Amino acid sequence: MSETAAVQTVILTGDSAEKKHRRRVAAGWMAALVFVAGFALYGLDYYMLGSGERPFSPKHASLRPSGAIGVNLGVFGVLLFFLIYLYPLRKKWSWLGKQGNARHWLDFHVILGTVAPLVIALHSSFKFGGIAGMAFWIMTAVTLSGFIGRYLYAQIPRSLNAAELSFQEVQQMEARLRQDAEERHDHIGADLLQLLALPSPDQVAHTSILSALGWMTWLDLKRPFQVSRLRLRAAGFGAWLLSLFGIFPTRSPQLERVIQMVRRQASLSKRVLFLSRTKQVFLLWHVVHRPFSYSFASLAIVHIFVALSLGYL
Repeated sequence: MSETAAVQTVILTGDSAEKKHRRRVAAGWMAALVFVAGFALYGLDYYMLGSGERPFSPKHASLRPSGAIGVNLGVFGVLLFFLIYLYPLRKKWSWLGKQGNARHWLDFHVILGTVAPLVIALHSSFKFGGIAGMAFWIMTAVTLSGFIGRYLYAQIPRSLNAAELSFQEVQQMEARLRQDAEERHDHIGADLLQLLALPSPDQVAHTSILSALGWMTWLDLKRPFQVSRLRLRAAGFGAWLLSLFGIFPTRSPQLERVIQMVRRQASLSKRVLFLSRTKQVFLLWHVVHRPFSYSFASLAIVHIFVALSLGYL
């Protein structure tokens, strides 16, 4: 096996550990959704009331920020807040850095960063004013920027060998796939090749950083629609409907193997092509994300101190 082929196999082949991690992440998202949705539904009638009507609600004593449920939600929000900061701390504490890998930590960091503002919103009973309101909106901005950071992180190959792949080597891999698509799958060859369509290196080099981010996002967003069209043409209308309009795999193992191979190759090609631009955007993202997260931490500490000083807890 050639060196290039070996690198491609390492990058493109998932193992059972990754599947287990994806299941844990899915379970984390599901638990977060059930928790937030459960409290939101329970207090929906209360949260829909105006400020003047809330004291007359039977749920006011428990759902107000200083109420039994409200306080516990606030404490839980603080706990999430501390757990969120374990991810950056693992880079400074060597013993913590040895636990798991950075990408897995980041996945749960994103979950916690998404749930925390929602828990804080429930704690505040959706009234955002003063220092607490400022902290909430800053945390919301941090969460939104965190999704961008997670996307950028996924675009940078974690393997040194992957990063060292030249665009010429990637083009050689694509050429073999193109030839295979034309020879073995002539009726869908054009659709397969559309999945591999990318801008030229010169175009990427002359585009702005933000335009490059938009270009990468557009390529990823349109790929599921390209795959859906491919499944429609290759498997027929009936199989396409059964796969929920091409969203899920069809019952043709040969077709799905080809689609999986081409999709992974397209993803690899895009990451290598935009690698230098991605690193630039990632550095810029850090400049924005970190000050916001530190500002939120400062305001949250001030809010907790004021609440304790005034006897709300």
